[in-house]
Amino acid sequence: MSDIEEQRRKVEELKRKILEQKRKSAEPQKAVEDEAAKAEQERLRAEVESKRKAEEEARRAEEEAKKQAEEDARRAAVEEEKRKAEEEARRKAEEEAMREAEAEAKRKAEEAVKFKEEADRRKAMEEAQRHAELLAKKKAEEEARRQAEVAERKRREEEERKKAEEARRRAEEARKKAEEELKKAEAAKLASDMKLAANPEAMDTYVNLLKQAWKDGAVSKDEAAMLATLRTSLGVSKQDHEALQQEIQLEIYLQAIVNGWKDGAITPEDSENLDQLRERFQISAEEHLRLEKQVRREILKQKS
Repeated sequence: MSDIEEQRRKVEELKRKILEQKRKSAEPQKAVEDEAAKAEQERLRAEVESKRKAEEEARRAEEEAKKQAEEDARRAAVEEEKRKAEEEARRKAEEEAMREAEAEAKRKAEEAVKFKEEADRRKAMEEAQRHAELLAKKKAEEEARRQAEVAERKRREEEERKKAEEARRRAEEARKKAEEELKKAEAAKLASDMKLAANPEAMDTYVNLLKQAWKDGAVSKDEAAMLATLRTSLGVSKQDHEALQQEIQLEIYLQAIVNGWKDGAITPEDSENLDQLRERFQISAEEHLRLEKQVRREILKQKS
């Protein structure tokens, strides 16, 4: 309820009270009371008018405040719209900047990829060129080496041909010389045979001395010198000496095999001794096997 309606209510209530007082009061007081009532009514009317004016002023102030509030709200709405617009513009600008940055980054990445691909392609081309140069160099070296090998082979073939010709020449000379030596040896053997035939006891003496010299498997220098002197004096040829010496060496080697197999088996010491004799007498492995087989057969025959 507004203040004006409250004042009006109070005025009506006051009027009612005044009427009741008038009815209750005597006539002499009626005039006084009427004046007082009028004065009160005037006061109340003035008060009501004052309050009405105050209410109107308040209403105007309220309306102005409301208008001001609406204006402020409108301005705030405008500011908000402006802020939102600026925010939207800033957001769009940021998004645009981000898109541009992403596009720039993508462009740079693509450029980097292209640059890397170009660098890789250039590197691959350089590597291929280097490989081709190495292959060409290797082929050139191989060709040079092949040519050098061909030249060296031709040189060796020429040297071999010359050596072969020289060997054939020397072989021919050696053959002729051997024929001459053979003729001389035959002549010397004939003379020696004639001497030995005339003196067989001297030949037996030489054979015995030769056996004695080879008995221990080796001939000393003194024994060799004595045999040479005796061979010259008796007229024993070199061929006869070698034949007799080989025969004696075979007898000594055969006896060593017999001694080794006399117990039924060859000991390591016997085997070592036989190896030394075989090397010293230059007896072949085939000859050794033949002699050993002969000895074992004889031993088995004796045991049976």
